[in-house]
Amino acid sequence: QVRLVESGGGSVQSGGSLRLSCAVSKYTYMRYSMGWFRQSPGKAREGVAAIDPHGGTNYAGSVWGRFTISEDIAKNTLYLQMNNLKREDAAMYYCAADSSRGSLLPSTYRYWGQGTQVTVSS
Repeated sequence: QVRLVESGGGSVQSGGSLRLSCAVSKYTYMRYSMGWFRQSPGKAREGVAAIDPHGGTNYAGSVWGRFTISEDIAKNTLYLQMNNLKREDAAMYYCAADSSRGSLLPSTYRYWGQGTQVTVSS
């Protein structure tokens, strides 16, 4: 069974940084791509970053150069380092897993965490 638990969200000023973590059930990395997604009120869920089982990464254009997805397999943890945060980055952030080959499409992921809230103030 795939279990995902996010943490690390919080409130930060514009230009600041946060690192999100996602605790992943063991061996998930060996089988699935992992992704970070976000959703703001009234908006559709969107892909932010993804990493496939071979370590290949994929980013949304809006976060390119500011966000970095990584994983610590020994700790069974997926990370999203977010730098130079903007107000438009504020959202609920979710991690997800599935055999999606690093896709940023939410519809291609079956397993989801409960989310962690990120607030960005000016």
